[in-house]
Amino acid sequence: MMRLLIVEDHEELWDFLSRRLQRRGFEVAVAKDGQEGLDKARELHPDVMLLDMNLPVVDGWTIARTLKAEPDTAGIPIIALTAHAMSGDKQKALDAGCNDYHAKPVVFAQLLAQIEAITGSAHDPKEPA
Repeated sequence: MMRLLIVEDHEELWDFLSRRLQRRGFEVAVAKDGQEGLDKARELHPDVMLLDMNLPVVDGWTIARTLKAEPDTAGIPIIALTAHAMSGDKQKALDAGCNDYHAKPVVFAQLLAQIEAITGSAHDPKEPA
């Protein structure tokens, strides 16, 4: 079972994503602030991380740079989840170490396709996207 870590401080979004992803067959862990996200990434070594960039305690930009600089976590694929949708924001996330970028509001079918592309693994749909 593929393990995802959602690092998101808005309960509505992490609840929505975790329920939908679990129905798709993913094992999902949630961190609600940046420090918890760093700790869980180091502990769980998820197959992919969905990372909000505007987090309390430690921001997503710092998390991405930190994880990519550490040999044990450098290989964790990170998809930035952000309300930053201005010109240059995608490149800023990629420069920080994120492997992909998804602007909020989340389009679940698109996000699922990004997860599958970044992990090289498709899941059998158990529900409509």
